[in-house]
Amino acid sequence: MDVGAANIGRICSSVDRIGAAPPLRFPKPFVPIGLRVVTSRGFSFTGSRKPIIRCSMKSYRLSELTQTEVDKLKARPRIDFSSIFSIVNPIVDDVRNRGDAAVIELLDQAVREAFDVAYGNIHAFHFAQRVAEKNVENMQGVRCKRVARCIASVGLYVPGGTAVLPSTALMLAVPAQIAGCKTVVLATPPSEDGSICKEVLYCAKKAGVTHILKAGGAQAISAMAWGTASCPKNSEAMISIDMPAGPSEVLVIADKHANPVHVAADLLSQAEHGPDSQVVLVIVGDDVNVEAIEKEISDQCNSLPRGKFASLALTHSFTVHARDMVEAISFSNLYAPEHLIINVKEAEKWEVFIENAGSVFLGPWTPESVGDYASGTNHVLPTYGYARMYSGVSLDSFLKYITVQSLTEEGLRRLGPYVEKMAEVEGLEAHKRAVTLRLQDINSRIPV
Repeated sequence: MDVGAANIGRICSSVDRIGAAPPLRFPKPFVPIGLRVVTSRGFSFTGSRKPIIRCSMKSYRLSELTQTEVDKLKARPRIDFSSIFSIVNPIVDDVRNRGDAAVIELLDQAVREAFDVAYGNIHAFHFAQRVAEKNVENMQGVRCKRVARCIASVGLYVPGGTAVLPSTALMLAVPAQIAGCKTVVLATPPSEDGSICKEVLYCAKKAGVTHILKAGGAQAISAMAWGTASCPKNSEAMISIDMPAGPSEVLVIADKHANPVHVAADLLSQAEHGPDSQVVLVIVGDDVNVEAIEKEISDQCNSLPRGKFASLALTHSFTVHARDMVEAISFSNLYAPEHLIINVKEAEKWEVFIENAGSVFLGPWTPESVGDYASGTNHVLPTYGYARMYSGVSLDSFLKYITVQSLTEEGLRRLGPYVEKMAEVEGLEAHKRAVTLRLQDINSRIPV
């Protein structure tokens, strides 16, 4: 969950029309209660047979304001969300209270090593996503750049319904750690005895989580968004999320070279997530041993601890037959799967034709499981067809970008006339004057 900001509206105090009755009245300007107004500046513009428009703008000097007054100044009028959950489970910051050693002792050495390797790969992949700041001089004296800044406070949700998912803690917290987010709240539902999965705690600590909220569902999301007595809020303004999310899904494209055992295992690895998961098998050509794949699915499903979930998911999943890879890829792009496995001969050459997918797994030795856990890519991906317009979680999910421009006198002399002309076309005289007045100042100082 990242945090956005609302726009500040500008309101005129009144409009007096000369020679017209009755006068138009606009709302008084919004001034937060308790703020001292330093000055009030009035502006008027006159023209032939045009009304005089007077605007009053409140002005404040930051150096003279207390922190409380600054907080009131940045506040926006809020919508009344009376239905927000008021009761949530309290934060149990097990990691901070017990320390690193206590958490580490809870885990088997082999388990720690597995999550450490995953952390290293995830960190390396997301660290490489950093983009160096670039300055661009579009024309002489006109410099532009884009700078990245972290989202200061973020909330991460780690599901805990039918399975605990410490890997998700890494997938969400590691890019937030690299981005430099100052407050990172991780919410996850507790087990029946009220405890938090020790692997989740270990991953959270390793990835720099600052707070843990022992709560799930809408209560946890509300707590992270709006704050409670024990959970820091994310923002004073509007709340946004990384992307829409739905049940897990996979689409597997297989030809005659694909091992039926592997194909069945890949399909079941997503089906076991829950009865609402969807798996799709795309068979390429007429020479694939479909019966062997179906038999493997049945045999493997019966031996799975979560076979019941997988079997329910299979009831609304399906297989499609494609004449060739062109038709198979075309269907996949229409379906836009969360996970796309291409288990065919020379799978890599088809990558260029993939347009819509959350994450892609190429070749016979790339099961979807490696992406779920430790290859380094992120497993928080768009589902339900949203891969057509959304990307998975990445470093960018925890950054915002600010554009900066800086002009010299020469730069404004070169660019200004074009801006003036465009403002004329759009009928925005004040935009034009902001340039014209500066150009007049520049030209008045240039010796003839």
